[in-house]
Amino acid sequence: MTGQDVNLARPELRTAYVAAMARTAAAVTVVTTDGLAGRFGQTVSAATSVTADPPTLLVCLYRTTSVAEAVRANGCFAVNVLGPDQRGVSDTFAGRGGAAGRYVFDEGWHTVRTGSPVYPSVPAAFDCVLSDSLVVGTHVVFVGRVIAVESTEAEGLTYRDRGYGRHIPEPN
Repeated sequence: MTGQDVNLARPELRTAYVAAMARTAAAVTVVTTDGLAGRFGQTVSAATSVTADPPTLLVCLYRTTSVAEAVRANGCFAVNVLGPDQRGVSDTFAGRGGAAGRYVFDEGWHTVRTGSPVYPSVPAAFDCVLSDSLVVGTHVVFVGRVIAVESTEAEGLTYRDRGYGRHIPEPN
C-alpha cells in the first residue's frame, strides 16, 4: 500500500489517533517569538529534539495562528520547558484565561540571544533561529537551530490524558 492508496478522510482513524495521542505523555512547553512581526507565545506539547550535532529541535504549531505567522516572519523562537509550579503560565498561553491575556508577558520574562522571551526558572529553555519549516496538514513543523540554552534542576511538567502531571522515575 502506498501513501496515495490510503483514504486520509477516515473520521474513525482521526478519532482513534487523537485518543491514542492523549495517552502519550509530553513535556509542556511555551513557544515564544519576538521581532518585527510581534511578540507572541503558545503552549505546545509537540516539541522535541532532532539532533545534538548541531543542536536542533522542532516544534509544531497550528499553521494559521498568529504565533506561527510570527515565528516564520521573525525567524526565531524559544522553547520554554515548564515545571509543575508554572501550570498557570501554560494555561495563560493556551488561552484558558481568555484572549486578552494570552500574549501578555510580565516583567519576569527575559531574553537570551534572539530576543524571544524566556520564562525565569524553567527546567530548560532553548533559544533558536529558524532553519526550516514544513507544512504538514493543519500544522507547520518549525525546525530551530539552538543557539543558546538555559537549564535548572527544576522538575518538568508533563501533559497526558488531557491533564497535567509529573515524571516519576522508575527505581533502578
